[in-house]
Amino acid sequence: MTVILPGMTPDRQRVTIAPQDDSETLLERLKSQTLDDIVVLHNKTPVWNDETQSYVLNFHGRVTQASVKNFQIVHDSEPDYVVMQFGRISEDVFTMDFRYPLCALQAFGIALSSFDSKLACE
Repeated sequence: MTVILPGMTPDRQRVTIAPQDDSETLLERLKSQTLDDIVVLHNKTPVWNDETQSYVLNFHGRVTQASVKNFQIVHDSEPDYVVMQFGRISEDVFTMDFRYPLCALQAFGIALSSFDSKLACE
């Protein structure tokens, strides 16, 4: 998963992105590598666990059940700073944690998007 956000100013204010045409959208900026004033985040890469013979992420006890919907989002330059994590804690219950630079609305939208593309995976 790739997450594209408007960047932040030094005083932690969101940069206003106001595309005048389709070539100025966040997605088009990413495609053309025009990364000024945007933040690009990705899924954290899981590590192999010999004991379980599977790839795992450390959710520090916040996610208790395996699911294809479980994920952590990080910035490439700081892979240990988890910006967001989302995962299953029971059959129909999930947990979501987020922090700077995400706001609650952005984190919720990212969480909802994980259901859209993975409905048939379980």
